[in-house]
Amino acid sequence: MKAMLLVKGWLVTGWLATTLASAGGLQSLESFIQSSHSGKADFTQVVTLPSRPGQTARVRTSYGKFEFARPNRFRFDYLKPLAQSIVADGQTLWLFDVELNQVTARPQAQALGSTPAALIASAPNLKALQAQFVLTQAAPQDGLQWVQATPRSEHGQLQSVRIGLRPDANGAAPGGSLAALEIVDSFGQRSVLTFHAWQVNPVLPRNAFEFKPPPGADVIRPQD
Repeated sequence: MKAMLLVKGWLVTGWLATTLASAGGLQSLESFIQSSHSGKADFTQVVTLPSRPGQTARVRTSYGKFEFARPNRFRFDYLKPLAQSIVADGQTLWLFDVELNQVTARPQAQALGSTPAALIASAPNLKALQAQFVLTQAAPQDGLQWVQATPRSEHGQLQSVRIGLRPDANGAAPGGSLAALEIVDSFGQRSVLTFHAWQVNPVLPRNAFEFKPPPGADVIRPQD
C-alpha cells in the first residue's frame, strides 16, 4: 500500500510539474507581444515538401535576416541560396524575387490575415491575436515554451503554427524572445523557422521597411 501511495505521489508530482511548466506558454507569448515593440534576428528556414508517389520528401534550407516593428511592419530578407525579400510597410505587402527581377504587391490588410506574420508583428496584444487564431498551450520542449495556433478561418492556406518562445533568464528582455515557428499549410508542406542572434527593441532605421521596386522590375498587382 505504501509503495502504491509513493507511485501515485510521483505520478501526481510529475503531472503537476508538467502542468505548471506548460502553463507558461500563453503567458510567454503575451509577454513577448507586449514587451517587444521591435526586433531583429537571423533565421534559418527548413521547408519539407510532401512526398510524392515513388519519391521521398524533399527538403529545402534557406538563410536570411528578419526585422519587425509594431504595428504591421516587418521584412524577411532571404540571402541564401536565393535572394528574395518580403516587406510589409504598413500598407502594402511586397514580395521581391531578385533572380526574376519581379515584384508582387498586395494590399497588406488583405494579404496577412491568419498568417505567421500576424503572430510575430501584427497583433498588438493576445486578445487581438485570439480573434484570428485559437491558441492552446503545448508542453515545453528543448527549453522552450510552446503555443499551438490554429486559424479560425477554414478557407486559408494555413493549417497550424507552433510558436516556440525562449524565456529570458537574465531579465534583459522581460518577454523573452521568439525562438521558432513550425508551420504546416493546407497542402501538407512543413516549414520550420529558427531564429538566432535575437535583439529585442533595437533602434531600427526609419526607412527599414520602405520598399521601392528596382528599375526595370516587373511589378504585379493582383488586386488590379
